[in-house]
Amino acid sequence: MSKTSAYNFDTLSLHAGQAPDTQYGARAAPIYLTTSFVFKDTDQAAALFNMERAGHVYSRISNPTNAVLEERIAALEGGVGAIAAASGQAALHLAIATLMGAGSHIVASRSLYGGSHNLLEYTLPRFGIETSFVDPRDLGAWRAAIRPNTRLLFGETLGNPGLDVLDVPRVAEIAHEAGLPLMVDSTFTTPYLMRPFELGADLLFHSATKFLGGHGVAIGGLLVDSGKFDWEKTGGKFPTLTEPYEGFHGMDFAEESTVAAFLLRARREGLRDFGACMSPMTAFQILQGMETLPLRMQRHVDNTRKVVAHLAAHAAVESVSYPELDSHPDHALAKQLLPKGCGAVFSFVLKGGRAAGRKFIESLRVFSHLANVGDAKSLVIHPASTTHFRMSDAALRASGIHEGTVRLSIGLEDAGDLIAGLENGLRASQKA
Repeated sequence: MSKTSAYNFDTLSLHAGQAPDTQYGARAAPIYLTTSFVFKDTDQAAALFNMERAGHVYSRISNPTNAVLEERIAALEGGVGAIAAASGQAALHLAIATLMGAGSHIVASRSLYGGSHNLLEYTLPRFGIETSFVDPRDLGAWRAAIRPNTRLLFGETLGNPGLDVLDVPRVAEIAHEAGLPLMVDSTFTTPYLMRPFELGADLLFHSATKFLGGHGVAIGGLLVDSGKFDWEKTGGKFPTLTEPYEGFHGMDFAEESTVAAFLLRARREGLRDFGACMSPMTAFQILQGMETLPLRMQRHVDNTRKVVAHLAAHAAVESVSYPELDSHPDHALAKQLLPKGCGAVFSFVLKGGRAAGRKFIESLRVFSHLANVGDAKSLVIHPASTTHFRMSDAALRASGIHEGTVRLSIGLEDAGDLIAGLENGLRASQKA
């Protein structure tokens, strides 16, 4: 589909990046399960390797099926392009490794998915990249944490699992004042609930494993570039993008592509050297999920509102953390930034601590106990002992996670059945 900006979201979710197959007329995107592509002649081969012609050489770098997915998410987010990676973690690593190297620094929200926190706090320092974690609500802390060697500000649109709402416009202002990009993890919101580029973010990524795919069948990540950040006006902070790269014929990526230098380097170096590419079969599966994204997200939100209301009034529940509740500290901000709803993932604190949480989960009906969110089916997990177990007690408390915290991902089932299943678990939890 050409001129995608002329279409609305629901249409783009079905058509962006793809037209019927010209050879056979297939309506669905063909799955190009091939490692490589035959050259027409030596001139074409040379031109493809030297980026003089558009096309595909090797599926680690690009693939026609993956390209449809990349164009679709770019259209839905309002970006200039995207890269499909092996997972959300791979997308995060690809972004960081493209922007910086040893001696660099990141300022990040402390309300992050446990895997992201682990990468930033424990793994990247081994390679000379340090991170300062800040309270996402404390704008002064964001500004104060920036150092001369800071190269990125990073947060989640909705923090995991406390549902902190990132004030994207104001954090973006702080980043831009310092000549830095803001990157957000937009997994929990999807472009249906929030388009961060319209709020000032420069880069974003998704764990496409979650709501974009929507059915718990494929692991994938998507890294999207707004094309709005001017890498050349940062005083040499990003030499990976603004200085000749001997690893690719002395290319200056900002000169080669004035709007997508980041994506160009990430693909030509990052996918080439790190190798965390997406399988074309995975791209196809995620595309199928994205076709129903608007319908699914609205049902996710509708069901979540009913479940939240039930839990908030329940005697066995100490508190519920969901931004649509008046009691949530980001309630006003959520109304401003998330008018369509605050997603389908939230946490609550069960009375009785760890023992009650264990009994609750083991007594649930309908809900599946597993390490994922964003499935069409409803899911449950105990973060302190699973997704965030690597974090210290102090870091857990700082992130708002208690021993009795339970995280729910509300699916597409009948809301009455979900509430009945939760009620069974709640009754059992208070007998632990």
